[in-house]
Amino acid sequence: METKIWVVDNIEDKSQFYPQISQAAELLRANEIVAFPTETVYGLGANATDSAAVEKIFIAKGRPSDNPLIVHIAQLQQLEEIATDIPDFAYKLMERFWPGPLTLVLKAKGKISEKVTAGLPTVAVRMPNHPVALALIEECCLPLAAPSANLSGRPSPTTAKHVYDDLNGRIAGIVDGGETGIGVESTVLDCTEKIPVILRPGGVTKEEIEQVIGKVRIDAALEDETAAPKSPGMKYTHYAPKSPLIIVEGSRIFLQRLVDERRKSGVKVGVLTTEENKDFYHADVVLPCGRRGDLHTVAAHLYQVLRHFDETDVELIYSESFPAEGIGAAVMNRLKKAAGYQLISEK
Repeated sequence: METKIWVVDNIEDKSQFYPQISQAAELLRANEIVAFPTETVYGLGANATDSAAVEKIFIAKGRPSDNPLIVHIAQLQQLEEIATDIPDFAYKLMERFWPGPLTLVLKAKGKISEKVTAGLPTVAVRMPNHPVALALIEECCLPLAAPSANLSGRPSPTTAKHVYDDLNGRIAGIVDGGETGIGVESTVLDCTEKIPVILRPGGVTKEEIEQVIGKVRIDAALEDETAAPKSPGMKYTHYAPKSPLIIVEGSRIFLQRLVDERRKSGVKVGVLTTEENKDFYHADVVLPCGRRGDLHTVAAHLYQVLRHFDETDVELIYSESFPAEGIGAAVMNRLKKAAGYQLISEK
């Protein structure tokens, strides 16, 4: 399959990217799959109402079929066509965070393909905060099922090049809207419980949600990888670089000691760190991932740095750990999944 690429140079001027959007939308209406930028990562879109179109996502990504997909919409009218029994607090969250990186799990109405919901009675929906994504959804007049546009298990794509590297020849097209902003996926909030439950931390923090609707719970599977996950998609390893990744909790001196021990045995070692610490470590490859003083920058560059390690010859990667508060909760969630929950503590 030839993968077409449409470059959108000025995402603020819809008149400039309309011809590209029109061509991409035509493919989506023909039940092909197309990658497009959002404010979080690049998504791989398909007509969420057609099972044959959705199946192409799973084939292209190599994604397990019991892993539900998030539906992307551009208007609230679309939400009411695919979800039912929407609680009042969900509308409050939409008013505050949509468009934006918050996915709401609601009772499904039945219009969406069961391949999107993985047979669950619920559907996960969000409205992306990106002009290209919104224009594409509006132009094709379809709700789009859109997981991250990468091979399953790989770091999520934050540039069109990342998508091309993983999926060239597997998908119909890529809308290149430049680098994404937030860098980690949306927060997923289960709104079918009396007290809403965060199933995945992301671009909207627990603290921000609680400012709007009060107390929310954290799904047990996020804090204990042995707990039974509520959503099938939570049980798979994601975001992993090609070389083993180990998270280190402790001092810089402790992490450097681990590096030295492995290098003495002939292993080429990389270190994932921050701008503040990049000159401290001595390893085969040292890559900074944003600033420790601003964890939003770490989130924005995490997947890019994990992919950068794949371009080196390191055989093992040690990563610093980060405070699991605010956006740091999303950073640590992604790091733990990328590491397969491998962690070494100084204590």
